[in-house]
Amino acid sequence: MVRQLFFLDTEFTNFHDPELVSIGLVASSGEEFYAEIPFSITACSPFVKEAVIPLLGLDQVAFCTRDGLFIRLMDWLAVVKNDAEVVICFDSQHDETLFKQIFGGMPPAFMRFRNVGDRNINELLRYEFHTKHALPEHHALHDARAMRYPLRRAAAVSTR
Repeated sequence: MVRQLFFLDTEFTNFHDPELVSIGLVASSGEEFYAEIPFSITACSPFVKEAVIPLLGLDQVAFCTRDGLFIRLMDWLAVVKNDAEVVICFDSQHDETLFKQIFGGMPPAFMRFRNVGDRNINELLRYEFHTKHALPEHHALHDARAMRYPLRRAAAVSTR
């Protein structure tokens, strides 16, 4: 079966009782999804207040309600998903958990999940992506793009 990879990153309020703040998805073919949803500022850790919140609101189109997030995400998937099995690649268990919550804990049957974690993502290439494109870390879309970057870089090198 053919697989289509989607690289997922989320930003959330804290590690103890995480609440979704933003989500970024980048397909291996390049299509992107980004959304920010309402969250409790009082639930945010000092790190989130300092590093994540200042990066929010740059794209007003990205803001949506929790219910609207499900609809927007399903609409986007309907456009970019082909007949392949969808593999959601993430590097933190929190990303998978928060993503599944969008679907009430029951994501569509065509989705599979793969933790690519530290052993599968080249951190130097991820850092290179952020530096090369002058995009700060801890923004869900930037980080999802950075997760995809080593894959694209490896493909480019193998075709030379």
